[in-house]
Order: sequence, then C-alpha cells, then structure tokens
Amino acid sequence: MLKKARAGLETGKSDEATSMSQAILKSSHQIWLAGLGAFAKAQQEGMKMFDTLVKQGESLESKTRQAAASTADAAREAAKAKAKEMQAMAGGTWDKLEQVFEDRVARALGHLGVYTSADVKQLTARVNELSEAVNALLKAQGSAHKAGDQASPARAKPRGRSRKSAPVKSKSAGAKTAK
Repeated sequence: MLKKARAGLETGKSDEATSMSQAILKSSHQIWLAGLGAFAKAQQEGMKMFDTLVKQGESLESKTRQAAASTADAAREAAKAKAKEMQAMAGGTWDKLEQVFEDRVARALGHLGVYTSADVKQLTARVNELSEAVNALLKAQGSAHKAGDQASPARAKPRGRSRKSAPVKSKSAGAKTAK
C-alpha cells in the first residue's frame, strides 16, 4: 500500500494520496488496537490458562508419584524375595561345608585312635553290664561259700588266694560286643 501512495504522490494525484494515507493510518491504528486487545485478552485468559495448567500439572504429578511408588514397592518385594533365596542357598552351602568339616575331623580323630562320644557311651554301657554280671557272680559264689562253710565248719579258706578269679564271660555281655 505504501508503494501505491508514493506512486500516487509522484503522479500528482494528491487527493487520492491523502485518502490513501488516511486509509493506511486508519489500518495501522486498527492493527495497533487489535494487538492491544490481544494483549489484554492474553492477560485475562493467561491467568485462567495458568491455573488450568497448574491443576493439570498437579494431577500428572500425583499420578507419576503413585506409579513410581508402586514400581518401587514391586522392586523392593523382588529384592526381598531374591535376598531370601540367596540366604537359603548360602545356608545350605554352610550346612554342607559344616558336615564335610565334621566328617573330616571325625576321620582324622579315628586315624589317631581317639574315641568318639558314641564309642565312649558304648564302652560305658559294656562296663556297666560286666560290673553287674561280676557282682551277681560274686553274690552267687559268696552265698555258696557261706552255705558250704556252715555245713562243714572245719573247712578253712585257703590262704594266699584272693576272691578275684579269672574274667567271667556272661552270655549277655558276649552278645553285645563293641563295634
């Protein structure tokens, strides 16, 4: 439009040029007013838009936090399950290692001739059985000697011999021999 106005001035059409310049001024003034109106509208709508965006952001943030919390909970549970699994595996490994160690120590003690607690218990039981058998035998011999002494008082005990005799084997003691 400015080109037409200049062209009109150069050709001498001043009335037309004046109306043209008036139209340009009026048009530019309207553009300026439209810009001011857009600015005012943006100010009014901007606060509403800002509030709307804040609400949407809060909603999105709460959804994101919930998703993150559920993901963290799932990861925590998976980690706990894996830890329990690893603990069980480690416990089994320690039990096996302990058993191997105990077996090797027992074998080494066996080679050295050291008795185990089971051997000592078995020997103690055998000694108790033999003691009972010897006591029963001594009682039986003692009552037989007393009965014989009362029947013939002239008979005297031989000197130099003790009451102890050769080891006595009982049937029950012979059946339960040590391994």
